Amino acid sequence: MSKVRSITFDWQFAVPAERMWSVLADTALFNEAAGFPKHDIDEIPRPDGSVSFVAHANVGPLTITWDDEPQNWVSKRWFRHCRRFRNGPFNYLCATFRLRPNGGGSHGEYTIEVEPANVLGQLLLGPGFFKRIYSKFTRLVSDAEAYCEGWRETQFEIKPPALPKEMARRTAQIADRIESTRHGHDLAHTLVEYVITRPEADVASMRPLALARLWDVPERHAIEVCLEAVRQGLLGLRWSLLCPRCQTGKASVAALKDLPTGAHCSTCNIDFGLSFSQNIELVFHPATTIRALDHREYCLMGPMSTPHILAQLSLAAGEQRMESVQLTPDVGYRIRTLEPGDECNVTYTGGSFPEVVAERDAITTGGPVSVGMVAFINRSHRPLTFILEELMWRRDALTAHRATTLQAFRDLFNDDVLRPGDDVEIDSISFLFTDLKGSTAMYDQIGDAQAYVLVREHFEILGDAVHEHDGSIVKKIGDAVMAVFFNPVDALNCAIRIQHDINWFNRTSDRDPIIVKLGLHTGRCLSVNLNDRLDYYGSAVNLAARLQARSDGGDIVMSAALADDPQIALILDGYSPVRETIALTGFSDPICFWRIPARELTAYREPQPLIQPKRTVSNAAVELETYTHDADNV
Repeated sequence: MSKVRSITFDWQFAVPAERMWSVLADTALFNEAAGFPKHDIDEIPRPDGSVSFVAHANVGPLTITWDDEPQNWVSKRWFRHCRRFRNGPFNYLCATFRLRPNGGGSHGEYTIEVEPANVLGQLLLGPGFFKRIYSKFTRLVSDAEAYCEGWRETQFEIKPPALPKEMARRTAQIADRIESTRHGHDLAHTLVEYVITRPEADVASMRPLALARLWDVPERHAIEVCLEAVRQGLLGLRWSLLCPRCQTGKASVAALKDLPTGAHCSTCNIDFGLSFSQNIELVFHPATTIRALDHREYCLMGPMSTPHILAQLSLAAGEQRMESVQLTPDVGYRIRTLEPGDECNVTYTGGSFPEVVAERDAITTGGPVSVGMVAFINRSHRPLTFILEELMWRRDALTAHRATTLQAFRDLFNDDVLRPGDDVEIDSISFLFTDLKGSTAMYDQIGDAQAYVLVREHFEILGDAVHEHDGSIVKKIGDAVMAVFFNPVDALNCAIRIQHDINWFNRTSDRDPIIVKLGLHTGRCLSVNLNDRLDYYGSAVNLAARLQARSDGGDIVMSAALADDPQIALILDGYSPVRETIALTGFSDPICFWRIPARELTAYREPQPLIQPKRTVSNAAVELETYTHDADNV
């Protein structure tokens, strides 16, 4: 039997362990930087419902096949990845990385174990094998440390792809076109450089929220520049269905109308449905005419591919292990296995964490163990891979729920709608309804022509406010507007801004003032395709419209559901809202709502608006649907 060869490399870093982990545990990016070949992965279901992962890669004239074992790790501590080869010069290869604090910095150990399968493998593992790996890896970890210290702009030195000479001129022209729109935000040239120079691991699935954090810009700006880049031909987009268990994309389409009603995750071996709020994500990639990508894998299921997973550990039947895991108090955690089966939720309040037990087909918790430690116990009859993960949505996921509430999406992709007859449930969305008070009398007093100009200017004010507060105008009916927001705080701030700017608009003219009635509500609804556009349906929509009808004008009327939000309560502390209750048509019980009186809003207004309304018709405004003279209420 061939003797296993192993070696351990040691590095001392001036950077804390947590920062080094975020780079060195990105195993897909590390493998790309190391020049390892990409490979295909076949996910093959087993009779017991689990899945085996079989990989294939071309290495010179050979096609090497191996069983890719799920990576094991404890976040910010260590990871281990093993491949057991079915052919080629090696029987197996395992890499283990351990990271621990050391003073103000950290200490890293990287161990490689290789077992040769034949004479060729023994020759390859000659004296220079580990020396070459050490030289390459030391360069990579040095790059990673420099990046963490702020001396490098990228994690590793990876040669950019060779692009045609005319591509630089073409992409510069695209960047200029993006910047000529209101969606550029001085980010277009930065985005172009990112697209054409970054490693494939970075650009294959570009997430605007992660780019916003990288560039230190508002999230809406990063989203808008990516959306405009699709329109201008720099990027492509896709809607991905994320598995609710492993949270990785398992199906993707180019348009909402092509979304399936559900999908199958071969990794978890489960079927699942779709939800705008939960598992439909909008991601971007370079347009194929700009940069063609190889969509094979560099690494399967690495720690930074699923950063919400704090521990992923494979245990044999009857095995138990104790691991030090960094847990955050007052955070919910889920315990499950990589294999299909039971799961268990734990709310951790600090101190000891209960032991985790898999027995028969159940996942349960036992008694507490030492503080900072987690015990994993496999009492089942088969090997299991335990997963301990935070109960949180991926922070970088731009869900369909959020993307479709942005004005830029409706402006640029108003034809990206669901199939007629399809509907998708949304857990929570905030609605804003407005209407002009006394518009019928206004038309009679000043005439249709002047009234039309005045209404268009009023729409301009509303469009700017909605756009600047990360919302979108869904439709206009006569003098009324329906807008939606992902965040209820944005909805309320937008409402305050509208009344603020309308007040300023009135003071700049000697004509009679215009008065806006305004209602807000947040709740569950359905997203539907109505008149070839994304619209919303349900009692939450009806309630928001009815609350607008209760507005006196110049005030803000909001539902108790919206006012009860803790962040909303902080805003309302600056005002003196009045609680009211009224019976509304279509609702069996009296409805409680809150009103910020007009006098309160006037008292808190500044002499000038936050952003002075323009006097041209906004691109943000969707075309008028019907223009009637008697639409005082929705």
